[in-house]
Amino acid sequence: MRDETHSDEPADTTGGTRAPSRRAVIGWGGAGLALGAAVAGTTAVALRGTDGTESAGSAGAAVPFHGAHQAGIATAVPDRLHFAAFDVTAKDRAGLIQLLKDWTAAAALMTEGRAVGEGAFGGLPEAPPDDTGEAVGLRPSRLTLTIGFGPSLFTAEGDRFGLAGRRPEALVDLPKFPGDNLDPARSGGDLCVQACADDPQVAVHAIRNLARIGFGRIAIRWSQLGFGKTSSTTPDAQTPRNLFGFKDGTRNVAGTDTAALDRHVWVSPEAGPDWMAGGSYLVARRIAMRIETWDRTSLKEQEDVFGRDKGEGAAVGKAREHDEPFLKSMLPTSHVRLAHPDSNGGARMLRRGYSYTDGTDGLGRLDAGLFFLAYQHDVREAFIPVQRALSRADALNEYIQHVGSAVFAVPPGVRDKDDWWGRELFS
Repeated sequence: MRDETHSDEPADTTGGTRAPSRRAVIGWGGAGLALGAAVAGTTAVALRGTDGTESAGSAGAAVPFHGAHQAGIATAVPDRLHFAAFDVTAKDRAGLIQLLKDWTAAAALMTEGRAVGEGAFGGLPEAPPDDTGEAVGLRPSRLTLTIGFGPSLFTAEGDRFGLAGRRPEALVDLPKFPGDNLDPARSGGDLCVQACADDPQVAVHAIRNLARIGFGRIAIRWSQLGFGKTSSTTPDAQTPRNLFGFKDGTRNVAGTDTAALDRHVWVSPEAGPDWMAGGSYLVARRIAMRIETWDRTSLKEQEDVFGRDKGEGAAVGKAREHDEPFLKSMLPTSHVRLAHPDSNGGARMLRRGYSYTDGTDGLGRLDAGLFFLAYQHDVREAFIPVQRALSRADALNEYIQHVGSAVFAVPPGVRDKDDWWGRELFS
């Protein structure tokens, strides 16, 4: 992130009203005011294309923040993740709206590789800096920031945000699936922000600054760091592998497949509600892997569990990874057979999962697994039926357990510099 030249009145590059300087913030009492003014400086190099769905491009480049859809869904998947779920502590609708405006302004700056507000240093010595500073000098690293609204935001006590009648029918509470062992401390949330970047420090910096900007209006409920993407939206690239060593995401929806995105990922205007048109629904699941048990399992059994060979990634009886699988040649309990669209009425999801490791569990076993992220046009038609099928019969269940869960409505993109995250919801 660059640190720009400082002045009492930052230059307005947002296209809207000018955000207050730090001195003005202090003069007005400080808390809760906008920090998102862009200051003069060099604009980061942006990826070319429509809605950010092109190939990965340079690892240092910036992904366009504005567009019909939020970046971080169909855009190329960077290598690192910092995902955070928040509870809203703002007392009223006006406080929540101002939070979303402040976050949008800061997100637009950070995805360009620019500092928040007046930057990390050089300002008023008696006040905390506007930016935490750990990304100074780093490139944008394809940072994307994607926001979602959880069911609890619409059912807040006393409907303090006036949203009870605006909850989409598709934003359902996920049922309890067989084998779930969900930790409430790692589940749910009023809001979520998904930060993806090629540099982990850039992703962490983004979440840290949003949490700091929201102080007094939100509190972090839980968060998750991820590495080693386990799915890709760029099928021409090498398919990544999960911690079990198998290729993951061979049949994932491509970010350039407009027809598949319209059918399976984006909410259509006809499906409603109006404020969700062009958005999507996100399911986040923390899936613990029993690494040590898996590592003592024979290669044949591992391949039978998945229904693919471990080297090439080809389906049973096929030679190459992308050869169309013949499902009946697989065991009826194989993961690929049970998860395949042909076994689930054609249901597909766009997956953007990441591996995670969080040390050990106190018994010398790795606390590691998959942080599953999947976008779809309706969880009732995609994730829920597929997960029901998997939870009943998948041989992989012997080696995994779902321990965290959340679902969010992800609104459409920020159209221009006068727009802000979720504006249509409050119209």
